[in-house]
Amino acid sequence: MFLFYTPDIDLSPVLSEEESAHCVRVLRMTRGDEIVTTDGRGMFYYARITNPHPKHCEFEIMRREQQQPTHPFHLHIAIAPTKNIERLEWMVEKCTEIGVDEITPLLCRFSERKLIRTDRLEKIMLSAAKQSLRPYFPHLNPLTDYNTFVAGANEQTRFIAHCYKEDKRLLRNEIQPRQSCLVLIGPEGDFSPEEVQLALDKGFVPVSLGNSRLRTETAGVVACHTAILMNE
Repeated sequence: MFLFYTPDIDLSPVLSEEESAHCVRVLRMTRGDEIVTTDGRGMFYYARITNPHPKHCEFEIMRREQQQPTHPFHLHIAIAPTKNIERLEWMVEKCTEIGVDEITPLLCRFSERKLIRTDRLEKIMLSAAKQSLRPYFPHLNPLTDYNTFVAGANEQTRFIAHCYKEDKRLLRNEIQPRQSCLVLIGPEGDFSPEEVQLALDKGFVPVSLGNSRLRTETAGVVACHTAILMNE
């Protein structure tokens, strides 16, 4: 099963130029072939191709099916972009496959990367969501200042994963079923002590992701998987 993305399907039952090229030129679909599309907001549309144009493939909708969320809570990963952008792109792809609902890139004191291309990350998320047949696509926020972000966080459960030697709890033991969850992951140089203290003052719980010291992007994936797993 191939899943196509049509965010404006109610306005126009036509695949985008990129999706049309994939459908008609790559998959060689033609008039009368059936496809499945999604708006990324929980609806699957079962349709039939009426005009297999490689730039604007048209279709007619046969039926709609509302899909249930894959997990009963909202999962938000806020992470400092890695110096090597390919590592962040890998993390975004894998977290999307696992089931993250929202990702916020953070600009921290020790961040080595201060600029990102959100358009490229969004394309990676889109591809991963379609590959995983996700009816609800995750949301990517712009690069956000750490202090501003922490001050405005309002998830029911909020965690900060850092490497300082102080009392921390295992994330897997702190996940609360069906409660919205936010996990902060720092840059390669970790959060500054002041950033950790700010999070603690705002009600964040300091957590460990295990006994191994993880790379930033690996920590993001582990945090995402742990939160999803503990809600199954």
